[in-house]
Formats: sequence, structure tokens, C-alpha cells
Amino acid sequence: MSVSYFVRYRGSAADPDAFAAYYRDRHAAILKDFPGLKGLVLHRPALAADPFPTKPGGSFFLAQMTFDSVEALNRALASEARARARADFANFPKFEGEVTHEAMVQELVR
Repeated sequence: MSVSYFVRYRGSAADPDAFAAYYRDRHAAILKDFPGLKGLVLHRPALAADPFPTKPGGSFFLAQMTFDSVEALNRALASEARARARADFANFPKFEGEVTHEAMVQELVR
């Protein structure tokens, strides 16, 4: 079993490309210091052509961090790297909106 920790940004940035570049080039370096981190994936919206009616999620940016277990995630959340990541939010390019954090257990179905 593995666990993903999602940090979802709903809203907008004055310069979306600068926000993504800062996250990828600066903030991700801090996230990579989380103890037990197995993977980090950054997501940006894509224009999909679904022929069926859907309701867009409204995410501007989504970071997905993967850990081997809930215990490993909890150790990372209590780490010094986590404190540095929270402090770094003040350095982000201007963003207006909501930021949410959510842990989810993964189940791979093929």
C-alpha cells in the first residue's frame, strides 16, 4: 500500500507560468527533502475534449507526493523539511485562492 499527499491550488496566479516554474525549480527542492518521499508529481490543467457533460474540478495546480505508508507520510509531515516548505509559501509568486491538503491511500487496479 502506498499513500499520496495532494496539495491542491484552486484559484489563479498573476503569472501562471512563473508560479509553476517557482514550484518546480525552487519549492520542489524542499519537498524532495521530505523523509521517506518516494515520488513527486506536479500537475497542471489540460484541455481535454470529453464528449460527455462533466464538471471541471477547478484546480490551478496540484502537487502529488507519494510515500510507502501513512506512517511514513506522518513522519514527513512532522519533519523540518515540512516546516521549511510551509515557510517557503511566502516566497511563491502571487496566488489568490484556496490551498487544500489531502492524504489518500492508493489502490492500483489494472
